[in-house]
Amino acid sequence: MAQDADEGDALIGVWEPSHGKARIKIDRIAGKYYGKIVWLREPNDPDNGKPKVDKNNPDASMREVPLRGYRMLKDFVYQGNGVWEEGTIYDPENGKTYNCEIKLKDDNTIEIRGYIGVKTFGRTDVWKRLQLKK
Repeated sequence: MAQDADEGDALIGVWEPSHGKARIKIDRIAGKYYGKIVWLREPNDPDNGKPKVDKNNPDASMREVPLRGYRMLKDFVYQGNGVWEEGTIYDPENGKTYNCEIKLKDDNTIEIRGYIGVKTFGRTDVWKRLQLKK
């Protein structure tokens, strides 16, 4: 089990989706993997100059929550062979949550596949690991 946790920890780090508009920090918490938004290219709403909030969330009580710090990847479990499943990804651009699978392609590249129901009906994005200065 410890070896699995060590292998699963290959996902830990800061990642940038292909659109380059955000950076997501992935950590392990109580044996599962979670990712939160830690950087936005445009952190403030151009209309009011305030930090962007989750305005598209279907839960009205969440619409004033800032996007920076928002946990958009939840509950991923390492399955072995560079695959994490059983989690969800939230898309703040449309307010929808999708089932999700993450695959490690190499040390600095992951494929994120969000889908509804069946993996066949989904969309895959490639994220790159950022090498942050210490």
